[in-house]
Amino acid sequence: MFRNILFPTDFTAHARSALKYAAAFAREAGGRVLLFSVQSGEVPANLMTLPERVLKDQENEWLLQLRREVQQLLADPLFDGIEVEPVIVEGEPASEIAKAVRDYDIDLVTVVTHGRGGLARALFGSTAEEIIAEAPCPVLTIRPPQHDFVEHRGNSTDIRLNRILLATNFRPSSIPATSMAREIARTHHAELHAVYVIGDYFEQLSVMFPEGGTSALSRMRQDVQQRMQSFEGEGNGSVTTHIAEGRPYAEIVRIAAEIDADLIVIGMTVHASLFGGAPALGSEIERVVRNSPCPVLCVPSGKVVTPLPAFSHPQVVPQPQM
Repeated sequence: MFRNILFPTDFTAHARSALKYAAAFAREAGGRVLLFSVQSGEVPANLMTLPERVLKDQENEWLLQLRREVQQLLADPLFDGIEVEPVIVEGEPASEIAKAVRDYDIDLVTVVTHGRGGLARALFGSTAEEIIAEAPCPVLTIRPPQHDFVEHRGNSTDIRLNRILLATNFRPSSIPATSMAREIARTHHAELHAVYVIGDYFEQLSVMFPEGGTSALSRMRQDVQQRMQSFEGEGNGSVTTHIAEGRPYAEIVRIAAEIDADLIVIGMTVHASLFGGAPALGSEIERVVRNSPCPVLCVPSGKVVTPLPAFSHPQVVPQPQM
């Protein structure tokens, strides 16, 4: 499924948490790993082959240390039997990672949410939003310590996925995530769970407009129930569905913990910037990534989202009573 995997690293122990996921998926598909490092200074294109005497100059001491870190990482047993290509560039982590995804035809990016320097902020704030929002491929986020589904023993790395939780809202933006969740579950013989969260703003609506609001909330519940029953049928009974009400990220995280999920799959809904800058992720996705008890696979979707959930039939918007 994932053949070309980009593993951004700052050479810390935290970054290594993402390494085993990159190696495991590459080994499973017979693919390769792009070992990717972003530096603040200029890096020679032939850094890995330069004579050591050239790098012993005091001004180049950091380059010599960088090369040693790359060499040590390339010798990691996790990479045994896998094609690995080191790529070192100068620039800002967000833009360089996004560019590499396009240039190297990357299928998956594995990113740990802790580290030093620029990568420490890679998933949060404007830099992180730019990476995830613009990446034309899934991004697997890992936040150690959390539930782990990759096990490395000796010369083998096993992907042990028992339960996958798909967070859906039935919009077109969730279709790629749904397809990927089904495929991953099928490939790994894992249980597939799907959750739809009716946002707490519907409850607020019913309080503000008792007559119309309560009616809209009731129709919403019925609509979601019908959709989830249909979703179960599409999976030939192999999908377990959950319907919750409240803050979406909180309910997704809660259910993931309750079912002991190994992976959350969610579509990346992206909002256009109000000020013409980089597009931004929805706050709920960021909160899922920050609070999830397991890795989160963010699957790219449309660039524009609407502020309210989609309905299968027109809804009457309640008006204030005069």
